Amino acid sequence: MLERFFHLKENGTKVTTEIVAGLTTFFAMAYIIAVNPAILSQAGMPWGAVFLATIIAAVIGTLVMGLFANVPYAQAPGMGLNAFFVFTVCFTLGFAWQQALSMVFLCGLINILITVTRVRKHIIRAIPQSLQHAISGGIGVFIAYIGLLNVGIIDFSAGVPSIPHLNSPVLWVFLIGLVLIVVLSVMKVKGAILISIIVTALIGIPMGVTKMVDTISFSEAASQLPITFGAIFTAQGLPSLFTDVGRLPLVLITIFAFSLSDTFDTIGTFIGTGRRSGIFSLEDEKNMAESTGFSSKMDRALFADAIATSIGAVVGTSNTTTYVESAAGIGVGGRTGLTSVVVALCFILSAFLSAFVSAIPAAATAPALVIVGVMMLASFKEINWTELEDAVPAFFAGIFMALCYSISYGIAFGFIFYCIVKTVRGKAREVHPILWVSTLLFVLNFVLLALL
Repeated sequence: MLERFFHLKENGTKVTTEIVAGLTTFFAMAYIIAVNPAILSQAGMPWGAVFLATIIAAVIGTLVMGLFANVPYAQAPGMGLNAFFVFTVCFTLGFAWQQALSMVFLCGLINILITVTRVRKHIIRAIPQSLQHAISGGIGVFIAYIGLLNVGIIDFSAGVPSIPHLNSPVLWVFLIGLVLIVVLSVMKVKGAILISIIVTALIGIPMGVTKMVDTISFSEAASQLPITFGAIFTAQGLPSLFTDVGRLPLVLITIFAFSLSDTFDTIGTFIGTGRRSGIFSLEDEKNMAESTGFSSKMDRALFADAIATSIGAVVGTSNTTTYVESAAGIGVGGRTGLTSVVVALCFILSAFLSAFVSAIPAAATAPALVIVGVMMLASFKEINWTELEDAVPAFFAGIFMALCYSISYGIAFGFIFYCIVKTVRGKAREVHPILWVSTLLFVLNFVLLALL
C-alpha cells in the first residue's frame, strides 16, 4: 500500500530509507517545539498554548506536504519570522498578539491566492539558472551556518567572529559528533547522519549536555490552547485591525513584509534542496509550466506550504513555513511524502514526550546540518565564478543569505545585483519581467521596514 501511494520505487527509495529520513529531519528541527513557545510567550501568549499550537501546525502542515504533494518536506513555525512577530510587530509597532496572529492569517491567504493564481510558480521559472545554482549552494552554506551557530562554535562576544576556547562540554560533544559523522559519511555507512545524532546524544549524557528539561504536562498545555485557538476571530483579532484607519497603512506594510519573507523562504528552500536531489525534476517543472491545476509536485508543494501559514495562525502560532532542515532528511535519501508522514508522527508523539524530545541537544544535531551543507555546496561548481556578471549576483544569493541569516534576504540581494549587472552590461532585456517586479518589491520592503 505504501508503495502504491507514495511511488517509492519510482522515486528510487524504500520504506526504511524514508523512515530514517523522517527521523533525521525531525531531530534536526525538533528544537522548535521548545524554542517557539519561549519566543512567542514574550508577547503575552500562554507558553503551553503555543507549545501545542506549534505541534498542531507542524503536524497538519507536514501531513499536507506528505500526503497531498508527496514530497519529503516538513513544516513548522519559522525561526526569524517568530522573532519578527514578537520583537518588531508586537514590541516595536505596538500590536497585540491577537492582531499579529491575524496579520499572519491574512499573509497565509495572500500566499494561497498567489499560489492558485500561479504567481509563485512563475517566479520560480523566472529565476535564471545561475541564481538557481547559487541559491542551492547558498542553502548549503546557510544550513551549515545554522549548525555552527546553534552550538556557539562561532563566538561574537568580542565584537568580531572568532572560535571560542574549547573548554565547553557542548563544543566537545559537537566536535566528537562532527568527526563521527564525517567518518561515517566518507565510509558511506547507511544512516550515517541518524546514527551520528543518536550516538552523539548518548555521548552527551555523561558530559551533562544531553539532559531532560522541565516542560508543562500535555493536560496543562491543552487547558491553555483555547486562549490562542481562534483568537484571530475575536474582537481583539481581525476586526480590531481595521478599526483605526490611521494605522491601516502600517497593518498593510506588516502583512506585506510577512508575506514576502514567507514566500521567498519557501521558494529558496524548494530550489535549494529539490533540484539537485531530483525531487523537483525538469519534467516536473515542465508540467508545472503547462498545468492549470495541481498536476505537478511543485504545484502541490507550494499549495501545501501556503495553507499551513493560515492554519497555524488559527491554532495560535506565527508563520508556519517549509523548514530548511528538511535538507537533513533529503541528504540521507528521503524522496517522498512518507518522510513527511514520519516527521508528523514524531511531532504527535512529542506532544506527550516533550521532555525526552527536548533532551536531544543542538550539539548532536548540529553536525548533521554541517555535513548536509557540505553536500549541497556542489551546486556552486555550475557557476562561472571567473565572470563577474555571474559571480556578483551568485555571491549575494549564495553567501549573503547565511551572513544575514535569511534565505529571503539572500535571494533579494541576488536579484538586486543581477538586475544591476545586467543593466550596466546593456542586457536589461534579458531580465525576466517577473524578476524586475520581485526585485522592486524587495526594495520597497526594505524601504518600508526602514521607515517603521
